[in-house]
Amino acid sequence: MKRLALLAGAIAGGLALASPAMAQAQNTLTIVREVDSDRYDPHRSTARAASEVLFMLADTLVSLDHDMTSIKPGLAESWTVSPDGKVYTFKLRSDVKFCDGKAMTADDVVYSLKRWIDPATRSPVRWRAGPVEDIVAKDATTVEYRLTAPFSELLYQLTQSFAVVIDKANVDALGADFGVRGFNGTGPYCWVDWRPRNDMRLKRHDAYRWGPPIYENRGPAHIQEIVWRIVPEENTRLAAVLTGQSQATQYVPYSGMAQIRANRNLRIVDNPAAFWTYFIGFKVDKAGVDDAAVRRAIVMAVDQEAISRDINFGETEPAYSYIHQSATDWNKAIDSRLIRTNVAEANRILDEAGWVRGADGFRSKNGVRLSPLAYGFTGSTWQKLMETVQGDLRKIGVDLRIQLFDATVAWGKLATQEFDLFGMSFPYITAGDALNLYFRSTNAPTPNRMNWKNADTDRWLQTGMTAVSDAERAQNYGEVLAQVHDAAVWIPLYHEPMKVAATSRLAPFKAHNIYGCGFYKGLDLRFTR
Repeated sequence: MKRLALLAGAIAGGLALASPAMAQAQNTLTIVREVDSDRYDPHRSTARAASEVLFMLADTLVSLDHDMTSIKPGLAESWTVSPDGKVYTFKLRSDVKFCDGKAMTADDVVYSLKRWIDPATRSPVRWRAGPVEDIVAKDATTVEYRLTAPFSELLYQLTQSFAVVIDKANVDALGADFGVRGFNGTGPYCWVDWRPRNDMRLKRHDAYRWGPPIYENRGPAHIQEIVWRIVPEENTRLAAVLTGQSQATQYVPYSGMAQIRANRNLRIVDNPAAFWTYFIGFKVDKAGVDDAAVRRAIVMAVDQEAISRDINFGETEPAYSYIHQSATDWNKAIDSRLIRTNVAEANRILDEAGWVRGADGFRSKNGVRLSPLAYGFTGSTWQKLMETVQGDLRKIGVDLRIQLFDATVAWGKLATQEFDLFGMSFPYITAGDALNLYFRSTNAPTPNRMNWKNADTDRWLQTGMTAVSDAERAQNYGEVLAQVHDAAVWIPLYHEPMKVAATSRLAPFKAHNIYGCGFYKGLDLRFTR
């Protein structure tokens, strides 16, 4: 209790969070999280931290229900699809306004989507828009989205934060500082101020009335102000929640989940309807880890069960697969081929491959030490994960070096060729959602940070993405899953469920799981006392 009291004092003094009474009086909701984004440009950031804010600042043509499968209206009140699956026609609402009061029209939608796919934007997720032929405004409230081939996941992808509508005048005015010094959106909240690595402040968009029908409240939001506060240290985040300094977070350390469940002033809200997986990837063309046998041995040395049990206090599921085996289009045929923990076999593989242990216990070959460099994010989560994997690899003579970076610079570092391994986590619903993100050749060097470039992979991904039948899609994505698992491209670590901790002063609400953003648009969040 003394430790907790000291942490609470540090929060109140060093971070200047509002007291519970002040938060209630000001109708301010403070959400603590572990890391920040590098920017809040929807087309240039893949960080969950960016999406968490962008979903509140802006809107998409369609929305995703809490079941993570049902597509609902958004800025588009209705839509139709041509018989060949190549033309989507969206009928827009006519009452939507940006935060500066300007009316939104079809031209804004077209500009936003075309900026997303413009090669000059260099969006790492432009593939999510599908094989676009053209996007045109038929009139002020009608948008026609034309594809060169069917794309069964288009509507789902259009619910993502990458597809939010933005204001061209705002982009032009801010230039390189768009999403850094400001953002003019149509969402339930408006940009106030961003202090990188500290906090992001949003204020209620009072004119907002066009929220998705998945919410009881369509707008304006009940909460007047939302503060997203960065708190890297997990015990400090826990203390913030336990003492009421923060009213909600999905970044609760696993060590504190039992305390929160036992606290009558708090509740846990979960949503098991989607998946989030942590992994460490190899840059497969870097010396040492360019050998599939070496990668296989390294994967085999990692104890995923111990990570979930000891580091995550049993709150996560050990991962041996790159996506959860319950996800749509998982290839069940490779269940028996997944790499399991086996330190003795890992040592045998490295012995056979000619990597010899030295007097210090670490391996070398032809005078080169097996000492790969891993990049990751600062914060307690990745520090503990990397150090645990480092310890596991020492058991097989691999000297893993670790460099961790703040999120505001880490994304740039992870687009370089300087490292051999990298730590990452990601959300998805289907195999196609995950595989198209990471394994397309054209997605190197980011988000395909492995530099995995394979013609068969690209062909299977393209065929799966444009498939018109479930069987054809599953067959092709299944081929990719088998291929990359056999090649030991990643070290899977664990599958994480969505769990949000919240004060009981907030009315009951549903946790969402779109891109792992538990609060989504936040329209039903409200204080009851």
